[in-house]
Amino acid sequence: MLEIPETAVLAQQINQTIAGKQISTVVAQHSPHKFAWFSGDPQNYHHLLSGKTIQGAVAYAGQLEIEVEDMTLVFCDGVNLRFYPPTDEKPAKHQLLITFNDESALCATIAMYGGLWCLPKGTNDNPYYLAARDKPSPLTDAFDREYFEQLVVNSSGKLSLKAFLATDQRIPGLGNGVLQDILYNAALHPKKKLGSLNQEQKDRLFQSIKTTLRDMLAGGRDVENDLLGNPGSYVTRMSRNTSGKPCPQCGNLIQKEAYLGGSVYICSTCQVL
Repeated sequence: MLEIPETAVLAQQINQTIAGKQISTVVAQHSPHKFAWFSGDPQNYHHLLSGKTIQGAVAYAGQLEIEVEDMTLVFCDGVNLRFYPPTDEKPAKHQLLITFNDESALCATIAMYGGLWCLPKGTNDNPYYLAARDKPSPLTDAFDREYFEQLVVNSSGKLSLKAFLATDQRIPGLGNGVLQDILYNAALHPKKKLGSLNQEQKDRLFQSIKTTLRDMLAGGRDVENDLLGNPGSYVTRMSRNTSGKPCPQCGNLIQKEAYLGGSVYICSTCQVL
């Protein structure tokens, strides 16, 4: 899933790899996917983009935006992006394949669900996109202790910490993936109620949001691949890669549980409920 670290890494790689390339052909919805979301008729993507030049990319929380002259491409959620050099064989199945004049290509496939929107610049009124663009990112100074405390005050104390962090776009781009290490580093259980936190625990959570995301930003998480198909360089502590393995702090086995529509990974010793 595209979350804050992944979109940041992808934007940087796109600016280094395909910015300045001219689009030759665009094939959209070649392999139909029930949960691949397009804007308008995907068969129009070729007409809208062919002959135009990639100008650059920017990350807005969990949304990745690519500027293509007067158009923008926006990717989110379970979109996997991969760059293919001219000599590499392109995949047979894809939801979007953009080929450039030099025969290199950008390919998008979907895991679970995802958005692949092509829109005139400045017209994206999707509320998730607007929240991602306009709300303070935890990576910026605007996301300070006062802002975080206001998020807590404005949220129900009955919410679990997973629900507080990853629902209702309180912190766009912070999803079920990155919250695992955030909570582990703060020594807090995903099911713990927000209203039960004392001030010291709230301080730990705030600091962990800032520092954990900053650490992940260096290369992305090792459970996600970058534009070149390589796993990220940040080694996750709580993820599918570590489930059933010893906790790096105490040695207790890391447990996987189903919770709120996804999985959580927990050390029951370090993260007491």
